[in-house]
Amino acid sequence: MSIIETLIDMPSEHVKNVFGQFDSNLKKIERTLNVTIVVRDNELKIIGSDAAVEKAKKVFHQLIELSKRGNTIEEQNIDYAISLSMENKEGALVEIDKDVICHTINGKPIKPKTLGQKAYVDAIRKHMIVFGMGPAGTGKTYLAMAMAITAFKNGEVNRIILTRPAIEAGEKLGFLPGDLQSKVDPYLRPLYDALYQIMGAESFARNMEKGLIEVAPLAYMRGRTLDNAFIILDEAQNTTPAQMKMFLTRIGFGSKVIVTGDATQKDLSADTRSGLDMATRVLRKIEDISFCTLTSKDVVRHPLVQKIVQAYEDYESKAKPKLNKTIKR
Repeated sequence: MSIIETLIDMPSEHVKNVFGQFDSNLKKIERTLNVTIVVRDNELKIIGSDAAVEKAKKVFHQLIELSKRGNTIEEQNIDYAISLSMENKEGALVEIDKDVICHTINGKPIKPKTLGQKAYVDAIRKHMIVFGMGPAGTGKTYLAMAMAITAFKNGEVNRIILTRPAIEAGEKLGFLPGDLQSKVDPYLRPLYDALYQIMGAESFARNMEKGLIEVAPLAYMRGRTLDNAFIILDEAQNTTPAQMKMFLTRIGFGSKVIVTGDATQKDLSADTRSGLDMATRVLRKIEDISFCTLTSKDVVRHPLVQKIVQAYEDYESKAKPKLNKTIKR
């Protein structure tokens, strides 16, 4: 194996952002791709095998371009850039970054950060009903909320309806303090948090008063027809088949529906089948319904979350064959 070296011009204004605190990003790239990096003035010298140097070079080009586009380079960007380099998809990172959905109240752009998230956002644009499934931290709900608020602001829909099943995870609603609204608010809190961040508390409150934004438990959907609305059903793994059917048959003209859930985090009793599981089997062949499955690669929270999700996926994939053998016996 021949050892080669290559030089990369590093714009001084992007050094701190790309290199990370105490050169942590640099060290991670060195360690993961098995290269040596020497920094001299505004030049990077990368030393290693042909393949490793080429991958590192492309990773740096992507990171520099992201920095030029105003992004703060985070550990997730480093991990994903390296992952894409392993799959020879280096150019994808900058292409993904060009897709800005909207901005938060503080002016921060909201955009997909992985290929899986990009496919999910594109599916929401193209299809009337989208099922977004995947582990925690993949942005299923947050991106759906961003798309809903964008559609609302652009006049594509007249209102936003956000709902969740109020599953009693270890506690009975009747024993919780307060009136009915205060009892169900804890279940809906993640939806409120996303709305506050993207729309702002004042705008959210104003539209809530007008009835243009509704956040309610799934039970409140029964008997209604929802026209010209952007509807998000969150935590759909906790619906029963009857609840899922009830929800999907509420859809009226001019509406768009996003159903999000994580099949590995059900709070239903062991003998209750998930409405999300059944829907993925029953509705697969219906036109204008899209199913997007996000994975541990699409986790955009702390990198440790990605490792936790991956560890559980590996454990469960190994456990399934053993379980099948036990059942056959």
